[in-house]
Amino acid sequence: MSTPALPTPSHTVGPFYGYALPFPGGPDAAPHAHPDTITVHGRVLDGAGAPVPDALLEFWGPDGSGQLPSVGGSLRRDPVTGGFLGRNGVDFTGFARVATDADGHWAIRTLRPGARGPHAPYLSVCVFARGLTHHLFTRVYVPDEAPSVEGAPLSDPLLGSLPPERRATLLATAEPHATYRFDVRLQGPDETVFLEFT
Repeated sequence: MSTPALPTPSHTVGPFYGYALPFPGGPDAAPHAHPDTITVHGRVLDGAGAPVPDALLEFWGPDGSGQLPSVGGSLRRDPVTGGFLGRNGVDFTGFARVATDADGHWAIRTLRPGARGPHAPYLSVCVFARGLTHHLFTRVYVPDEAPSVEGAPLSDPLLGSLPPERRATLLATAEPHATYRFDVRLQGPDETVFLEFT
């Protein structure tokens, strides 16, 4: 009679994904030369503030009118070789996938998101990184569109439910030329607010 096997610890979600999942044009959700394109960039940092060089982030977002796209085109294959062709360069799919570099930096190009119902405009983010047993979900609120941390009562349900110091971890910082900075902090006193879906 055999003894039942004991459960083993969970495996982490990476870093294998960083070699298999990125694809040509993955960071470029916006069609080339679209006038409403914004750049969002930042770093993924661990609890000690050190960069995470092998994280992977996925972004989903609506177009400027708040509509979620329902078109394909993010990832195409060459029908002859089976290799990746990348995006078609025309359609906005609302999806971007980007790996961090050696300094933990990432950048995407997308359309400025529009508001959806009671929610201030935001991009959804999924973070994969070594040491995590499950991927993490968060949001990036674009500051030109999102309510101020110190401002009037917040209509966005998530932002309004958070204390100001935690709310600030979801707001990107405006930079010149339609560029926004958003760092993902996995742990520590300034840890990014992560969401749990049930």
